[in-house]
Amino acid sequence: MQPHPDLLPRAEIGAPAAVIRGGRDADAAGFIALIAACWSEYPGCVMDLDGEVPELRALATHVGAKGGRLWAAEDGAGKLVGMVGAWPLGADRAWEIGRMYVDRAHRGSGLAGRLLSGAEAHAGAQGAARIVLWTDTRFEAAHRFYEKHSYVRSGSIRVLDDLSKSLEFRYTKPIMGLVVEVLDAAAAASAERRLAEILIACVNDGASVSFRAPLKRSKARHFWEAVASDVARGRKLLLAAWSEGVLAGTVQLAFPANENQPHRADLVKMLVHPAFRRHGIARALLAKAEQAARAHARTLLLLDTRLGDGAEALYRGEGWIEVGSIPDYALGADGATLEPAVLLYKRLAG
Repeated sequence: MQPHPDLLPRAEIGAPAAVIRGGRDADAAGFIALIAACWSEYPGCVMDLDGEVPELRALATHVGAKGGRLWAAEDGAGKLVGMVGAWPLGADRAWEIGRMYVDRAHRGSGLAGRLLSGAEAHAGAQGAARIVLWTDTRFEAAHRFYEKHSYVRSGSIRVLDDLSKSLEFRYTKPIMGLVVEVLDAAAAASAERRLAEILIACVNDGASVSFRAPLKRSKARHFWEAVASDVARGRKLLLAAWSEGVLAGTVQLAFPANENQPHRADLVKMLVHPAFRRHGIARALLAKAEQAARAHARTLLLLDTRLGDGAEALYRGEGWIEVGSIPDYALGADGATLEPAVLLYKRLAG
């Protein structure tokens, strides 16, 4: 499994100088030096080699004993400048990725993306359906990296009884096929960067979703920050769709505050990245949204969409019924023409 080429940052297009090969026990000195250097960038992170991480002295053997693999990256001078490992967790077809480190001088070269995608591809070839990883709460650059690659936070923070007083976030994502999940507040907040990319791509492609092109990244991120806040307050459900490991689509269920409408929800912001259209993602999002609505005792769904859009045909095909249309509902892409919208609803069986 490889990331979609249209979604790779510029630095990851082309072949970096570093060469990736299988990791060996003989790499111990290089691994230890690399990890110690990365940890030293963060105050309070210290390495007690024999007391806390003695496996680094024979890491390939350690990872291999768990049924996994280890990789190392060397620069042109033979210096070890990157590493990553992957191993099965023994349940739910999940694999863990760990020991992911890249020398500071090689960050931004695409090496980290190559290491990660290679480990994901190996796990997928071994039957993994989901990847799990842990990262220190202080490693903010790592968080941004994983979130860029469609990982979201999941579960509680892990507390390690070590000299560094480590606290770790758990990140995860499905890597096989098309998967739709409901995100909790932590996952919603961590997905904000990737969701902003999807929103920007859809708006710039002409989607009528309350924004006009060109949409600034700051505005898109502010929007998703507000959505995460609504999720935390129980005002919305946020659904996300992954296609072969890439977060590619999303939709929301908004719950009205009216006391006399506890049975209703609004379907809003159906978004599928243009690079992933016609892969069944929108239908999968609709099906999961209806399932989630039933789970929250919602029996009536409403939405509006631009009249004549492809989305209108999708909704009608999935059993949504027209209430009527409203002329001059919203500005078109040219910023001058007013375009009509159609209102649709769907009743859900209890």
